[in-house]
Amino acid sequence: MPPTLPVPGPGARFPRGLDAQGHIAREGSLARVAPDFRPVVAAAHERVPACFGARLHSAYLYGSIPRGTARVGRSDLDLLVVLREDPTGTDRTDAHALDETLDGLFPQIDGSGTLLVGHARVLSDLERHDLGWFLACLCTPLLGEDLAGRLPRYRPDSLLARETNGDLALVLPRWRDRVASADGSEAALRPLVRFMSRRLVRTAFTLVMPRWNGWTSDLYEMAGAFGAYYPRRAEQLRAAALLGYEPRGDRAVLMSYLDDLGPWLADEYTRVHGVKARRPEDA
Repeated sequence: MPPTLPVPGPGARFPRGLDAQGHIAREGSLARVAPDFRPVVAAAHERVPACFGARLHSAYLYGSIPRGTARVGRSDLDLLVVLREDPTGTDRTDAHALDETLDGLFPQIDGSGTLLVGHARVLSDLERHDLGWFLACLCTPLLGEDLAGRLPRYRPDSLLARETNGDLALVLPRWRDRVASADGSEAALRPLVRFMSRRLVRTAFTLVMPRWNGWTSDLYEMAGAFGAYYPRRAEQLRAAALLGYEPRGDRAVLMSYLDDLGPWLADEYTRVHGVKARRPEDA
């Protein structure tokens, strides 16, 4: 069972995850990587440059491994690779091959995922409070120049909330298509439950983040913070947090997200923070 965690009530100031100036502190470091996962990180450090060569600008770890919370056989390896130009189809093919290789070499990880992005996009005004914030606050440098030095410091404010997760209404129809096209097997549905549970909990948390006045990547803490402001949805979010860590392939869960929690959260998010700036790929 998830732990029972103290959370601040509405209106309280709770500077978890912030530095002395009230900025979101960068989470994770190579020093926090547990011994079981150090060979995985070492292999990524060696293989990423071999895979992308001169196209590579820099690479980062994110997720549970650099936070030191990864579980053997349950956690995946998350990589952000910044290329000097926008990623091509060849780059994506190479990234997929890299992920398959790393996943096959190391049984202690449950998959590997490499996110590719171009250098200019990371530093663009459009991505300043989304991808830029993600790199500066949630990613741990692994290779190359750390672009966090070219980005601002971030506070847990409404602008950050809007630009990180203010697109839920746009993605819900895509999720519905993914669920409709998936077969009913555990293998097909379990990753969808994990992905959607995590995204909904994180969106619910950033909905209340400016009032909570802090940052966390722990799904249980996120659900607890949200529940302090939306008690009628608290149990629903706590259940989603559990499924984010311990997913099961249940179509009924996915439909409850698509028909109830997701639409409600999208409407409330728009009401409180507005809509995320459109990206070219959204057209």
